[in-house]
Amino acid sequence: MKRISLPERPDWRARAAELGFTFADMGGAPYWDESSAYRFTLRQIEDDIEDPSTELHAMIREAVGRAAQSEEWLTRMAIPRPFWDFIAQSWRAGEPELYGRMDLSYDGTGPAKLLEYNADTPTSLYESASFQWLWLEEQQAAGVLGPETDQFNAIHEALVARWAEITAEGEDIHFAAFKENPEDYATVEALAWAAREAGLGAHFTDLPQIGLTDQGQLADSESRVIGTLFKLYPWEDMLRDEFAPQLQPSGTRFIEPPWKALVSNKAILPLLWEMFPGHPNLLPAFREEDVADALSGGSPAPSVARAFEAATDALSRGYVTKPIFSREGAGVTIYESGAETERAPDDDYTQHAMIVQALAKLPQMGGAYPVIGAWIVGERCAGMGVREDESPITHNLSRFKPHYIED
Repeated sequence: MKRISLPERPDWRARAAELGFTFADMGGAPYWDESSAYRFTLRQIEDDIEDPSTELHAMIREAVGRAAQSEEWLTRMAIPRPFWDFIAQSWRAGEPELYGRMDLSYDGTGPAKLLEYNADTPTSLYESASFQWLWLEEQQAAGVLGPETDQFNAIHEALVARWAEITAEGEDIHFAAFKENPEDYATVEALAWAAREAGLGAHFTDLPQIGLTDQGQLADSESRVIGTLFKLYPWEDMLRDEFAPQLQPSGTRFIEPPWKALVSNKAILPLLWEMFPGHPNLLPAFREEDVADALSGGSPAPSVARAFEAATDALSRGYVTKPIFSREGAGVTIYESGAETERAPDDDYTQHAMIVQALAKLPQMGGAYPVIGAWIVGERCAGMGVREDESPITHNLSRFKPHYIED
């Protein structure tokens, strides 16, 4: 894994505009940045990112199976009690999932470490699945990259296949997001593009325009009943909105399914560590109150106490606190050797319960800290994207960098 300076395509901004990539620049600075790219070997991709991410996803499904039937864990995950059965029934029914993005710390030499799993409403999909593949093809055609180079990117093809697996032939899907958010709109358009290739109907609807029929069904702004809904709106918010009691009776099929509320929740990280302590791709993680209990001589659960004792050395070197619900690094604070070294704005997320996770330092390359986004489609890892920042906390405006494979 190396950060390689490369000449930019002279017309890439015109290409971005032509293709509707309207957020290639954000906040007065490039969001898409191809002045350099990350080079990986095939072994690094297959052995250190692809296979471990697929294994982590299987472990996470095991953890969901446990949490969905545990009042203790549903409480720890701050799932509102009226919706416990809604979530548990969704899991028991085997409602299929579509996609997610694991954020990994990886320096090219050691096991990749799971930082968190954006498993409900992950963005950066368009630039991962489409625009960076175009970059590869055009840089090869220009002779900047050799013809033997490749990219870990079967995301679009995997999405087409997954849509075909989890839907009926010709089924109509409503894709909902906030119309005024260009990144969200690009994400649902990328998903709708794959759905159309799978032979499905795809309709965009602005999230605030969704309403209820007299029969209690969800409907779009044209009064069309929504049978299947992909929503770029997190479950933790949906379950707290005023229309939440209408979700289950509406009869709408939701993608992602309700049980994904347990996966996108960072409280699953302590559960994973409790179930798979010492796994090479996991970081020790605990609820903040359990850490306080252990440090004050209290009596946390025996399994927590054992896991905490085994993680004392790692936590003493460095740890991160983060809210169980947050986006784009909000509310994250980094501590090294007991001292705070980095803090992100909380955007009110720190009102939620917090977890403590051992620190896995991001590598520093060319003055930037890259984080790997490994895309899961269905139950397998299908590709990746890389984002970087001058700060070790990745946030909304952190740059997206293309990558390529070359041995």
